[in-house]
Formats: sequence, C-alpha cells, structure tokens
Amino acid sequence: MKLFILRADNSNDLTKISEELSENKFKTVESGDKFILMKKRRYGNLLIQAVCLILALTVAMPFIFVNVVYFAYSYLWASPHVLITTEKVDEDGQKLEFDSMDDVLDKANAIL
Repeated sequence: MKLFILRADNSNDLTKISEELSENKFKTVESGDKFILMKKRRYGNLLIQAVCLILALTVAMPFIFVNVVYFAYSYLWASPHVLITTEKVDEDGQKLEFDSMDDVLDKANAIL
C-alpha cells in the first residue's frame, strides 16, 4: 500500500480535493485542521474473479486459492491511501514529496 500525498494551499483546497476524491469513491479515514486522510478499497477486477471461479469449478480447485490471493492482494495492498495536507515538511523537517491527482486516480482505477 502506497501513501499518496497531495498538496493543498489552504482549508478550501483541502475540502475541494477531498470532494473530488469522494466523487471517485474515496472514503475519509481521518481528518484534522491541516490534513485529510482518505482511502479507496479495491476488491479486484470482477472479470478476473469470475474467470478464476469458472476455472475452479470446471478445471481445478486451486484456482479458488488464486482467486482468494488476488482478492487479498487487491484489498490489503493495492488499495490507495491519500493524504491531503497543507504542510510542506514532515515531522523530521524534511520536504514532503507530493504526488499529482492523475497518479492517484490512475492507481485507484487500475485493473491489477
């Protein structure tokens, strides 16, 4: 799971960015005066899971294991988390590296 960091200039930008992410099915996990943490749960591609289920029922049962592993990977590790913040440095005093909204949405809508 990668944490994406988006930069906001003020609280109005925080709200605007979070609303845009909410439209893309992100949910707010935590919020404060200077940050909002959001996540989008991914459950995997339905087509891939259907193919694994059909193969498990017709060819071999180990495809059920493949399906469960794919679901677990999608749910636990491929679900993007986004931190929207007005801060420019982390708690150690180092500059934060910000991602773009396009990177976040590409990861959120990726098939695998």
